[in-house]
Amino acid sequence: MTGRGADGISPADAAVAGGQVTGEVLTGDTLAGAAREAPGEHDASRADTRTKDNRAWFLVLPVVVSVAFTAVIPLMTVVNFSVQDIFSPTDRIFVGLDWFRDVARDPEVRAAFLRTLLFSAQVLLLEIPLGVALAVSMPRRGPWASAALVVVALPLLIPWNVVGTIWQIFARGDIGLGGWAVNTIPGVDFNYTLDSTDAWITVLLMDVWHWTPLVALLAYAGLRSIPDPYFQAAQIDGASGWATFRHIQLPRLRGVLTIAILLRFMDSFMIYTEPFVVTGGGPGNATSFLSILLSKIAVGQFDLGPAGAFSLLYFLIVQIVSYVFFTVLTRTGR
Repeated sequence: MTGRGADGISPADAAVAGGQVTGEVLTGDTLAGAAREAPGEHDASRADTRTKDNRAWFLVLPVVVSVAFTAVIPLMTVVNFSVQDIFSPTDRIFVGLDWFRDVARDPEVRAAFLRTLLFSAQVLLLEIPLGVALAVSMPRRGPWASAALVVVALPLLIPWNVVGTIWQIFARGDIGLGGWAVNTIPGVDFNYTLDSTDAWITVLLMDVWHWTPLVALLAYAGLRSIPDPYFQAAQIDGASGWATFRHIQLPRLRGVLTIAILLRFMDSFMIYTEPFVVTGGGPGNATSFLSILLSKIAVGQFDLGPAGAFSLLYFLIVQIVSYVFFTVLTRTGR
């Protein structure tokens, strides 16, 4: 029989309440009662001794095999080409990092890199604000909201080569509606096949037309996730439309805009099909981006060594810049 302390609480009661009694000897019955009153701790200790079933890893085995054949093995093949000078399937010489040095020092590659970087910067400066403005202007509810989503998403459904063909005809001054309108209404001599500035503007407008809807859809999804009480409170306080956008909508769009910026940078930095169909990299080298120059070296000249080193450097640049973008954007949001 256990006695009671000065405060009238027995050790058993104290053990059941939380085990905070110190300096007393607890009996077996007390410990058993405490264990019965704390089943969570008992179950946790029992769960730690269970054997883990690792058979679930076999479910991801098809994905691992697929990635190995579609990504890892081709990447290793490119690495193999980038360190060798290949004369024939059986005649090759190991050159180490020579191709990487040659590609990094090539003035044509540097010029193409600057053109691609400038194009990506212009794409982000145009498409992100336009996409957000389009998302804000779209209706939030009702049948018009569904109709607006379908209309906005139409350019995204068109394949890249078809987009290039459409703009190749549309921007022609003799047979294209867009080229004819520019030459007739403002009276400008627009010809993207001969003028490098016209070719650059054509490719830039084509990309803005094709991919701004992606930014708009992402921003629209972010706007739809904002609860209505936020807007009701802003309306009660008499906030203007700009104040509502700045203090309610824009902060809530930070996450989706980070995704939009990363996606649009990576895609615009690796753009190939559309400018190749419209201008072929010309006139001259005005629209010869890194992807078009890489295709010229790999397919046109069939220099597998420089092309392999070029592609690896290209891949590394995209990864580094994307990481910098992601780090800056996420730290700014904290």
